[in-house]
Amino acid sequence: MSVPGVKETAWAHRSALRRKSLVSIVAAVVLPRGLARFNRVVTNRVTGPFAALFPAFGVVAHTGRKSGRTYRTPVNAFRTRDGYVVPLTYGPEAEWVRNVLAAGGCELITRGNRVRLTDPRVVRDETRRCVPPPVRAALKAAGARDFLFLTRA
Repeated sequence: MSVPGVKETAWAHRSALRRKSLVSIVAAVVLPRGLARFNRVVTNRVTGPFAALFPAFGVVAHTGRKSGRTYRTPVNAFRTRDGYVVPLTYGPEAEWVRNVLAAGGCELITRGNRVRLTDPRVVRDETRRCVPPPVRAALKAAGARDFLFLTRA
């Protein structure tokens, strides 16, 4: 999906994920890595069962690049014309994002429905126009400006 005034980042290209130098070039992590670890261990386990039931929330089911294991990551997800957009509050280098990009898609469980999504693209949108207006202020405060666009299969 193309959003006016928004450009796709180098992260959209799978081979770029393999280059260690790009990881250091990407903007600083939006939220602290320690908070990401805490959320992965504690918060995700508590919110995971409920996230798939409420509007603007969902659970991304993805496969590990190295382990082949299936993971479930709670996210905010918003519908687009042809799929969904997920704000990347921990940046495009988060493991779950890298897994989705490497696999070429994932499943999103939202509002009790399971949706197969393909063609993942990381897009930088400084204006945050790709999400609803009430969400923009919170994302701006968190410094989030990268988004994962996914197309419905």
